[in-house]
Amino acid sequence: MQKFFLFFVLCATLLANELIKVKQYHLKKDETKKILVKYGSSEKLLTFRWTLYKNDALVVFSSYDQIVSQHLLYKNHLNQVLKVELIARGAHEYVEPYLLIKFDDFDFVKREAKMSLWLYDKRHEVYLKYLEQE
Repeated sequence: MQKFFLFFVLCATLLANELIKVKQYHLKKDETKKILVKYGSSEKLLTFRWTLYKNDALVVFSSYDQIVSQHLLYKNHLNQVLKVELIARGAHEYVEPYLLIKFDDFDFVKREAKMSLWLYDKRHEVYLKYLEQE
């Protein structure tokens, strides 16, 4: 039983190390961030912004490959990340690359949300280009 537990901990540690923090943001309300995601011959646009912080929940709008979604993220809760699958599920025999947009904190004085961007890309096939605000 002890060997099984050690194996589980080792596997979890190795998998966690494959997730890389690639960017950190301090976003004001309705400030949109744009990221161009490139892999193979495909280019897709990811955008996200927050619109409301109420009752410890941050309302986040995102769009990836023209699919728009709305999420509630909490700072100290299981639901504190938004997962964006970068390549269609089932396209490969392995876990497809994805981004996590994590709600880290909220600064009440500056009225800014602190968010971080994490990338899982085991085969290093995704390139991210951070586009400047227009």
